[in-house]
Amino acid sequence: QVQLVESGGGLVQPGGSLRLSCAASGNIFRINAMGWYRQAPGKQRELVALVTSGGNTNYADFVKGRFTISRDNAKNTVYLQMNSLKPEDTAVYYCYGNILRSMAADYWGQGTQVTVSS
Repeated sequence: QVQLVESGGGLVQPGGSLRLSCAASGNIFRINAMGWYRQAPGKQRELVALVTSGGNTNYADFVKGRFTISRDNAKNTVYLQMNSLKPEDTAVYYCYGNILRSMAADYWGQGTQVTVSS
């Protein structure tokens, strides 16, 4: 069994910052990519940022220069530092991991709400 547990969401004013964390636990042989997706009401889930086991990163255009993804492989944890937040960043943010046990599979966290509002 694998679990991804997020923390760090909440309410923040426009221009503010939040830091999301996601820790993977369970019977894990290796974690390949980890990252974050988000889903706003009435919209499809979309990629925010990914980081590979080697540290290569990929960002959606709408967060470049504002968000930073990082990873602590020793702790099986991925972080998302979100700065200069905008109201349109409001969404449920989901942690994602491609995790190898007997075979590689995609796993998701339960989601954490981020609300950007004055």
